[in-house]
Amino acid sequence: MPRMKPDVFEAFLREPHVGVIATLRKDGPPYTVPVWWLWKDGVIWLTGTYSRVWCKQLLQDPRASLCIEALAPVPGHIGFDGAAEALERPQFDIWPISRELAEKYVGRNDPANAAAVDKFFANMKTEPRLLFKLTPQTTRAIDMRVYQGKRADREFQAQSASPD
Repeated sequence: MPRMKPDVFEAFLREPHVGVIATLRKDGPPYTVPVWWLWKDGVIWLTGTYSRVWCKQLLQDPRASLCIEALAPVPGHIGFDGAAEALERPQFDIWPISRELAEKYVGRNDPANAAAVDKFFANMKTEPRLLFKLTPQTTRAIDMRVYQGKRADREFQAQSASPD
């Protein structure tokens, strides 16, 4: 279970924080890039185009990590490691989730942004898009408001603070 209370965890994941996805190059080293993501039904949804490097890499090797870090409204970090399943048209209707991503990041829960969401989403539909469903195998979550560090770090700090 994450070191973040479940209600804080869910609230953190509703926020439009940009994530950084790590994928693997053909020769092994990681590749990182910022992405928009959506937490829904216990999985992470990502949309991209076939020409993006990270999408090509996930099609070759589905292993990925997503790091989400924020300073406000809750300072914290959530990391997911898992395998990303490619979902492609016409076998899968990618547009409802893609629309939710546009609403999350362009709309930002503000009805005044509806026209901007519509315009952004209309443009998305002209691109050669696909979705990835990242199913977490490992989750790390830290609420920095209550995090005290690892025990070994606290013990080292306590030893360092005591006079010799």
